Amino acid sequence: MQLQSAFASDLQLPTPTSPSNRSGPLRDSENGAEPGPSVRTGAKVCHYRISTVADGSLYLQKGRLFPSLEELLDYYKANWKLIRNPLLQPCTPQKPLGQDQWERPRSEFALHRKLGEGYFGEVWEGLWLGSVPVAVKVIKSADMKLADLAKEIQTLKSLQHQRLIRLHAVCSAGEPVYIVTELMSKGSLQAYLGSPAGQALSLPLLLSFACQVAEGMGYLEQRCIVHRDLAARNVLVGDNLACKVADFGLARLLKDDIYSPSSGSKIPVKWTAPEAANYHIFSQKSDAWSFGVLLYEVFTYGQCPYEGMTNHETLQQIARGYRLPRPAACPAEVYVLMLECWKGSPEERPTFAMLQERLGAVHRRLHLSLM
Repeated sequence: MQLQSAFASDLQLPTPTSPSNRSGPLRDSENGAEPGPSVRTGAKVCHYRISTVADGSLYLQKGRLFPSLEELLDYYKANWKLIRNPLLQPCTPQKPLGQDQWERPRSEFALHRKLGEGYFGEVWEGLWLGSVPVAVKVIKSADMKLADLAKEIQTLKSLQHQRLIRLHAVCSAGEPVYIVTELMSKGSLQAYLGSPAGQALSLPLLLSFACQVAEGMGYLEQRCIVHRDLAARNVLVGDNLACKVADFGLARLLKDDIYSPSSGSKIPVKWTAPEAANYHIFSQKSDAWSFGVLLYEVFTYGQCPYEGMTNHETLQQIARGYRLPRPAACPAEVYVLMLECWKGSPEERPTFAMLQERLGAVHRRLHLSLM
């Protein structure tokens, strides 16, 4: 007799390593209860309820917490006697033709607190199905090339890395468009650096932030993805001071008359490479320039670059050869890297693989010197 484990609808809880859990979709339980697995042995079906705790961990039995659905299923496959039913083979979910497992109805998301507003729309803290904490980016459709949105969302779905913010779901049918991601408890790196806790950070922790962002950008570099808006405001910080890069690729969706120097307000000139700000030429090398500015933010504890200058003055000064000064907290080796990121010729700027390697070496040396 064949034993099978399955979830009976198309709701997914993605893990950090895979956009679709191999255990299959989740069953929507009755009366608004938590979704959970159904196990079939021949004609007999047993239902189980998955619950969540405040930090998003999942459990079937109290006292046994799991960070993801996949790990929960793997545990009960190996320890099936705890639930008295073996989990051997996932059932193939029955989905309508053409339905995207990431597409969810807006009704599943409740927006509770506005976290901020940027070039791409508002960001809200919310709950998915009343229990899973999420961040919801509400896209400003008036400023976006909606015809290109579907393609960009497909790219977002394919990117999975521990240093990139994790996509949970999208609501792209109709308006407004929702992009739903994991919620990072400490908010943006820019805001955290300026907080009392951020102001007290040690040099090794600042270097750790730089290394983590370089690692995430290195992954995007390998995938030939250009971020276009790398800055401390677009890096998010979690409880354990883990950093994740967010909003990668969304800038390409802004209409050309919005994301251009002539608009004066939308383009983040002070983080943007000269060739991108002046001629709209974006590349991994223009991302490297932005990373240099992000390093300046990190080692000034969130200070705005080119403070006191307008965007126009900033572009003029850069064209004349001016570069931001070395922050007091910045090691000389790291400032050398900043200056390399700000080379006038894009080809002379370092790759993110190189930046990751060299920042990691500085971090390791500093760690050893403090032991």
